[in-house]
Amino acid sequence: MSPTVLISIDDAELSSSLLMELGKFDDITVCLPQDSNAGDAQMAVCWHPDPALLDKFPQIQCLHSAAAGVDHLGESLLASGLPVARIVDPDQKQGMLEYVLWCVLNHHRDFDRAVKNQAQQRWHLYPQLPANEVRVGVMGLGEIGAHVATGLAQFGYSVLGWSRRPKQLERVSTFSGPSEFTGFLEQVDVLVNLLPLNQATQGILNQSLFQALPKCACLVNTGRGGHLVEADLISALETGWLRSAVLDVFTVEPLPADHPLWTTEGVIVTPHMASSSSAAMIAHQVHQNVLRFIKDQPLLNTIDRTLGY
Repeated sequence: MSPTVLISIDDAELSSSLLMELGKFDDITVCLPQDSNAGDAQMAVCWHPDPALLDKFPQIQCLHSAAAGVDHLGESLLASGLPVARIVDPDQKQGMLEYVLWCVLNHHRDFDRAVKNQAQQRWHLYPQLPANEVRVGVMGLGEIGAHVATGLAQFGYSVLGWSRRPKQLERVSTFSGPSEFTGFLEQVDVLVNLLPLNQATQGILNQSLFQALPKCACLVNTGRGGHLVEADLISALETGWLRSAVLDVFTVEPLPADHPLWTTEGVIVTPHMASSSSAAMIAHQVHQNVLRFIKDQPLLNTIDRTLGY
């Protein structure tokens, strides 16, 4: 009898795509929560799943995120003790580099100012700096963060990286731990957040952090909405301490139409589009792990539950 995989995804389009892609594998059975065989599921593929998932489907022995992050699983599932795997996708890493490069160029080449000037029919030239005079700081040097940091360095930017534990990256000045955090921030013109969301990083993008940055710095948040204290960001922009912010992730998504971030001067809002894996890639990695699971082999890309990534 083939192993059964349950899709518990709070996104109809992604759920449908994964049902189709996983259905192409004839050595596994795929189902949705409402299907009659859902109670047989041994693994669940998740994106913002039902918090009561394990109560409803007690046969599940493994959780698989449909993304690179796992915070969307929620505290109860992460604390369940079940193994948790995530997606690691080279194409997603490259997509993130492309998005962040656009953000950095927007600040470096004053495109944000040019757009603002166009609205005022104002013609003004800004001095053009070489890339090596623009200091880009990347918070989080995991699979994606390391790729972004080294990629930006290859474009000639002066790149700094900060992580919880020491890392060594080619052409990147690295910092680690709380003792080196302020020293890192003080040298950054464009701050890119790619940290995982956990208890230690919740609300890390706050007034204290913004004040540690040089005046007129830019923030890029492609981590999670929970990293950002939105009121502190709005205040930092309104007082002129920060020049701009590009935000791709939010505590509530879609961002409500009446949210002040839509109209805060200096903010660019994008709809969680920085980078994502294709349904085919997700299905391929889930399929690999299902087969490894039933053979009692180590799963690929599992997380350390104590760290949350």
